[in-house]
Amino acid sequence: MVLNDGWSFRRKVSAFAELGGAGGAWTDVTLPHDAQIATTREPDLANGAAPGYFAGGAWEYRRQLEVPEEAAGQLWALEFDGVHRDAMVYVNGALAGQHAFGYSRFVVRIDPWLRHGEVNTIAVHCRTHQDSRWYTGAGIYRDVRLIVKDAVHLAVDGVTVTTPDVDADRALVEIAAVVENSSTTTRTVRLSSSLDEAGLAEVASDSSPVTLLPGERATVRHRLLVSDPALWNVEQPSLYTARLALTDGDRRLDDEVVPVGIRTLQVDARRGLRINGEPLVLRGACIHHDNGPLGAASIARAEERRIELLKAAGFNAVRSAHNPISTALLEACDRLGMLVMDETFDMWTSSKSDFDYASDFTQWWERDVEALVAKDRNHPSVVMYSIGNEIPETGAISGGVWSRRLAEKVRSLDPTRFVTNGINGFVSVLDMVTAGMAQQREAMASAEPQAGGGVNAMMTQVGDMMNQISASPQVSERTEESFSVLDIAGMNYGDGRYELDAQRFPNRVIVGSETFPSRIARNWELVEQHEHVIGDFTWVGWDYLGEAGLGGVSYPDGATAHAAAKAYPWLAASSGDLDITGHRRPVSYYRETVFGLRAEPYVAVQRPERHGQPVQGTPWSWSDALPSWSWEGHEGAPVTIEVYSDADEVELVLDGTSLGRSSVGDELAFRATFETTYSPGQLVAVARRGGVETGRTTLRSAAHELRLQVTADRSQLEQGTTDLAFIDVSLTDESGVLRPLADREISVVVEGAAVLQALGSGDPAPHELFSGSTRSTYDGRALAIVRPTGVGPVSVAVSADGCEPVGLTLTVA
Repeated sequence: MVLNDGWSFRRKVSAFAELGGAGGAWTDVTLPHDAQIATTREPDLANGAAPGYFAGGAWEYRRQLEVPEEAAGQLWALEFDGVHRDAMVYVNGALAGQHAFGYSRFVVRIDPWLRHGEVNTIAVHCRTHQDSRWYTGAGIYRDVRLIVKDAVHLAVDGVTVTTPDVDADRALVEIAAVVENSSTTTRTVRLSSSLDEAGLAEVASDSSPVTLLPGERATVRHRLLVSDPALWNVEQPSLYTARLALTDGDRRLDDEVVPVGIRTLQVDARRGLRINGEPLVLRGACIHHDNGPLGAASIARAEERRIELLKAAGFNAVRSAHNPISTALLEACDRLGMLVMDETFDMWTSSKSDFDYASDFTQWWERDVEALVAKDRNHPSVVMYSIGNEIPETGAISGGVWSRRLAEKVRSLDPTRFVTNGINGFVSVLDMVTAGMAQQREAMASAEPQAGGGVNAMMTQVGDMMNQISASPQVSERTEESFSVLDIAGMNYGDGRYELDAQRFPNRVIVGSETFPSRIARNWELVEQHEHVIGDFTWVGWDYLGEAGLGGVSYPDGATAHAAAKAYPWLAASSGDLDITGHRRPVSYYRETVFGLRAEPYVAVQRPERHGQPVQGTPWSWSDALPSWSWEGHEGAPVTIEVYSDADEVELVLDGTSLGRSSVGDELAFRATFETTYSPGQLVAVARRGGVETGRTTLRSAAHELRLQVTADRSQLEQGTTDLAFIDVSLTDESGVLRPLADREISVVVEGAAVLQALGSGDPAPHELFSGSTRSTYDGRALAIVRPTGVGPVSVAVSADGCEPVGLTLTVA
């Protein structure tokens, strides 16, 4: 059962400090919960860009747990899907278990410390402090489950379901269940299993007895034959449900429910990746673990919404970067049809941050790999395990040793999926290029900023440099062993190797495990041309907290120029196809066009107030243009217009008058640019191929009226700890046309059976925290997130200066 309610938390202090009066009050909280997101950021924090200028700290959680007398002899355990980090779990003051890694699931047995017939105290201590290269969050930020089992039971994580034999007209589903006997007598019990098709009746079943000696465990296997199976794939993610029941006569001892997707996986360098025998290329998005305004809290509806929006933007795969993904997100990927590359670690034995996992790696890596596979192996969405990200050791002898250990450990636990590693050739030979990079930095620092195409020019320079290094003989030689242990060679920023390796390593299958957003057109061309390259994962699909300013753009008046780590108040990386609220940025529509999924041209207008100014960025940057033709106060001013299209040429028409035609791809593939002056009206982009129109898009200028527009993604919420309502707040005219220059502070009040969980915007450099009830809009938008607390109606009132207040009603049932 989920055990997310009834908790309280506070900043952690020692017992001696508490005797002296230290220690704050306990605050009630519902899990999942990020203890850090509501803390004050520190502008002068050393290396503050990585955690988003959050200083970290230590916290403690506690909960009362009533245990009945009859529970004596039962197994009681707590399953934590994620606690950041160095979790210490206490029961009635006794240490029951601990876990070093902040991102993997772990189980702590608590029954040896329980007092039966009494109320028991569960306490969890944890901390975060410069232990990752991005915002980590803190606390019990994923779900907690209470596990209660009789003496004879299904082992925790003891059920594995595979589909080893699949044809069009039948499929074999194998169930392997580990049964344990912790009693003092020999027991013969029965395990029954059945398979149900979603919304339909039972399609297969089996049952068998199993005899266990005291203290023994045994594996029971059932082979269920399914006729005319509905196969799982990204377009039709058909799911079955496996139901297991362990019984002793008429008494049910234990049961378990496992979603099942029937599908096959194949990959080779000639035919690429196939699912159910059908070729598929990965349109991939790297994603970090946070949920923007919610911080690190992995609330199920937030995870589901993230996958919904990424899929709507054209992605069919996600890579968890750079840590094991949450169970809630995996379940969403199963339901919605999103493939997953689940990743283990960002470091092995070589540290990347002052207090990171490297010091724990040699002691904990096997347990964390076991936890990853145990969590993932029954999810059809998972197709690859990644054993690391940009590990420096991959270019050294020790890297070959560790690569093989990790890969073989994964295969021993789950041989049905592929093993990869996000290897960056540049990082693998970092010791050889440090001097060269110093020279490159000096050259970039002394270079004059360039107007207009400055961002693209810098992207090209850095990308080309990394490709040259990645494709060098030194990288080929030093990474050969690390690549050789993999089923799929993951390459970070290594597209320079794609064609080279087709000749040098003809059996090597490649995936672009992490790539620059600016190079998607070239990368996708390589994916389409080469069967051994099975896809591309951009950095990143969804913007994230920390690595502040990585993809942001700057102008001459900016204090940090083109630095990848920007000063406070920067908070977000500003590198996502979607911003931290889930709103699609122009680069997302460009990528959709490159993927061949969009025929209509997309129009984005560079900000008139910045026209002609040198623009500076990083290789992860994109233009900060907006899809708007509402620039009040800039009438008659020059503007640059970007149009993304797969056509030959684009014509712009303003109020019926042509502004000219431009060829697509002259400056950047799939893009045409126009220079004109701003005049309010209706701007139409018409795309043509061979003189024939293929699509058109219209932007209209907003009228002077200013209104609040409030839209919820759902009006009905489910009670409990897993649901949310996401409410978009926009500043528009009376026709609903956005006014991006009308930003102002909004106020949100929630009453009834819910609370305002967070209030944010897409601003990558905000001064406000997400925990307040007021917030400045950004480019005319904000997002309110509402969480149920009970059953009944919920009223949401939104107000802003110069606007009529707006409200809406939700219902929790």
